[in-house]
Amino acid sequence: MFGIVRPCRHRLGDRLAAQWMAHLCGLCLALRGDHGQFARVVTNYDGLLISVLTEAQAVPADKDGRGGKDGRRGVGRRTAGPCPLRGMRTASVAQGEGARLAAAVSLVLASAKVRDHVADGDGLLARRPVALAARKVAGSWGRAGARTGADVGFDTAVLVDAVDRQVGIEALAGPGTPVLTVTEPTETATAAAFAHTAVLAGRPGNSEPLAEVGRLFGRLAHLLDAVEDREADAARGAWNPLTATGTSLTEARRLADDAVHGIRPALRDVEFEDGRLAHLLLAHELPRSVDRAFGTATCGHTPGAAEAGAARGAFGPPQGPYAPQDPRAPHDPHTPYDPGHPHPGGGNPFGGEPPRPGKRGFLAGCAAALGLCCTCRLCCADEFEGPWSRRRREGWCSNCDCDCSGCDGCGDCCDCCRRESMRSIGDRRQRREVRCQAPRARHDRRDTP
Repeated sequence: MFGIVRPCRHRLGDRLAAQWMAHLCGLCLALRGDHGQFARVVTNYDGLLISVLTEAQAVPADKDGRGGKDGRRGVGRRTAGPCPLRGMRTASVAQGEGARLAAAVSLVLASAKVRDHVADGDGLLARRPVALAARKVAGSWGRAGARTGADVGFDTAVLVDAVDRQVGIEALAGPGTPVLTVTEPTETATAAAFAHTAVLAGRPGNSEPLAEVGRLFGRLAHLLDAVEDREADAARGAWNPLTATGTSLTEARRLADDAVHGIRPALRDVEFEDGRLAHLLLAHELPRSVDRAFGTATCGHTPGAAEAGAARGAFGPPQGPYAPQDPRAPHDPHTPYDPGHPHPGGGNPFGGEPPRPGKRGFLAGCAAALGLCCTCRLCCADEFEGPWSRRRREGWCSNCDCDCSGCDGCGDCCDCCRRESMRSIGDRRQRREVRCQAPRARHDRRDTP
């Protein structure tokens, strides 16, 4: 699954994480419903933004599926059946024209991406029979996306035209060509898709600011994709917009930060019914996407920030009073973890760490791993026991490798983000208390005569 907006569910909070998953599952099911099971492989994180924006502007649907008294269209949810990716659980998923528009855009852009990989001869696509099959699949996806787009009133010709112009622009681009000339077709395509969400939601006045949001988002997506692929493209001799135009990382970072800063004021001009999820994804997650692509945690407007950040990575050692002082070797005779310490295991006078369960053998571990996969605990459980090591692991879908702070660094954090952050903290604290009380309750029942 691809996309630049990959939020951590710990930052979203329970309520917004459930909404985000509803749109992700809704996009996947819209692809399956209109185009078959294989089309679900084009599900992507960025495409669901179209579904999010449509629902954020529309009023909730009533029982008859209609909107409010002012004639605006309503959006609704439905309960989807069990899915292996959800641990065979049902879920409330987004449905309607927003999800179908997201599916149409995802199919057309995936078709273009496949044709691009075929033209570059990437991997197995360098083989003629595989390339021929890939071209056939890409053509099928393009036609399917055009049909679904027509059903919701969106002319996908603007996307196809952007893809065709992209090929010609890349062929003519060289050193000295502005990199924004190369990103222009992507900007035009995403601007059209974002603007059409206002038409679907019955808010035509939002078309202009959403087109600006889409234009800047398309620029950002193209730039970050180029930054992430720069080294790999250089290794295999593939075309890269930054290398071809001679654009430095510092300039690319400046353009990316300009796009991020431009999205926030454009969002303020959009009239939302409930824009909390859209605001968090576009105003707060995009800066983190830039940091992730450049390997930095600073703003590109600071001189030398891109190169300095790339050298130290996204997360450097603690600074100031929290910097590590006089680090010792793991077997320093004065550390409590040395085997010769009078109280090994961190100063515990009762014998160090509690005994750990022994590791499983190879076959037993394989059986346990098969059970974890079949029950989807490997990806959907908050915690599970490692099949061989028997250590506690976090589920893949709950793995958090990011800074889960709230709106740090945004400068003008909004009230809705503060409320969602506090609600998320309260929900996590409540769940922790329930987990702690459950073993105590079982112990009390055993002690009851």
